[in-house]
Amino acid sequence: MARPDKAAAVAEVVDSFNNSAGAVLTDYRGLTVAQLQELRRALGENANYAVVKNTLAKIAANEAGIEGFDDLLAGPTAIAFISGDVVEAAKGLRDFAKANPALIIKGGVLDGGFLDAKEIAKLADLESREVLMGKLAGAMLASLSQAVYLLNAPISQAARLAGALEAKAQQDPSILAGGAGAPAPAESTAEESPAVEEAPASDAAEEAPVAEEAAESTDA
Repeated sequence: MARPDKAAAVAEVVDSFNNSAGAVLTDYRGLTVAQLQELRRALGENANYAVVKNTLAKIAANEAGIEGFDDLLAGPTAIAFISGDVVEAAKGLRDFAKANPALIIKGGVLDGGFLDAKEIAKLADLESREVLMGKLAGAMLASLSQAVYLLNAPISQAARLAGALEAKAQQDPSILAGGAGAPAPAESTAEESPAVEEAPASDAAEEAPVAEEAAESTDA
């Protein structure tokens, strides 16, 4: 590949990394052209599945600031650049791999962090982002700020929060019912100010000499 063409190809892969919610590396060795087309159709709008040369993928990953890919870049490599629901894309890859064992999921990157093949499989077992966010928002309805935060949280962070919520719900089932817990005690009111304020000591001190002068003038 000529140098200008190589630079353009690397730049394209870098853009794909930067503009994607995540990316999954696969080994497609043994798949036919028809099967690859079937996989692309299965992923639909959730991901763009592209065959990438290992040397270009390595350079692009480094330029995009992604670490952990070097050991995975062996053999034929195709990358699913996920632009839609990350969980749905992971499910699509998992289901296709089950029906077509020639497809091997190597690992990927999500929220800037590296995921191995087992973590990709766990991601595929999650409920979709829409369902997960709906459940979390409903459970956290008592705290609007937490619900808004969760709706904007990355899917990996939301998954961790879902686990924490489930563990907490086992101790207090009312959490999943949207219970806000016992009301906080009302704050005690401040003591009323005295109706008549005492005159400052300085005022009393100033009045004393005036009274003495008045007494002297009377005696005279």
